[in-house]
Amino acid sequence: MALCAIAFDIDHTLAIDNKIERIGFLRLLARVDADGGAPLGTLDQETNAIDTLLERQRSGAFTIEEAVRRFVRERGVERSEPFVDHFREIVLSLVGHVVVPIPGAARMLGELREQGVPTAVLSNGWNPLQQRKAERAGFDGPVLASAEIGAAKPDPRAFLALVERLGLPAECVWYVGDNPRADVVGAKSAGLRTAWYNSEARKYPAELSPPDVVLTNIADVVRLDAVAVPR
Repeated sequence: MALCAIAFDIDHTLAIDNKIERIGFLRLLARVDADGGAPLGTLDQETNAIDTLLERQRSGAFTIEEAVRRFVRERGVERSEPFVDHFREIVLSLVGHVVVPIPGAARMLGELREQGVPTAVLSNGWNPLQQRKAERAGFDGPVLASAEIGAAKPDPRAFLALVERLGLPAECVWYVGDNPRADVVGAKSAGLRTAWYNSEARKYPAELSPPDVVLTNIADVVRLDAVAVPR
């Protein structure tokens, strides 16, 4: 069957963000210090604490805004609200310097545009950061972020929001991502076709439902129609 639409994850699929939000929090420490706060400990301790905070935020426990407030208050600054916008400014300013497109992604996206294939991005995170990262990779279509739609991958509701945005049947949409649980299992649970992008020769978890297709080169996305079979 011909390609109907293709949707993508961002991180480790279209681009590598090199822990951009972690860098943002580490840079925020300078303002915390200027406002009378203090780091929790060594650089390693701070990094581990930030990673734990971000892991909880990305799981849907709280928003990125609340993550910034907690970060600031835990370091002794009560007036945390001004730090929210400052964090966003720091992170967005880093995109052009830190985010690295996956080689071949921009060319692949261009070929899909030439073929007239509808595309979209669904990513756990917040906008406009996810939009900026997608643009950095050469993507110029709609970017759905979990913070805006109120559901994070692998929640099927996130993928159903994606399908609704594309205006196509779920079985007509391919989802391409690198995370077996969040991307493959999540998309399959919502009825999408799944392509696991495995550029690092990883072993797929045996306990999880397998993808429809495994890709080792992002350029092969344009040939998904050759492997698509009726269900």
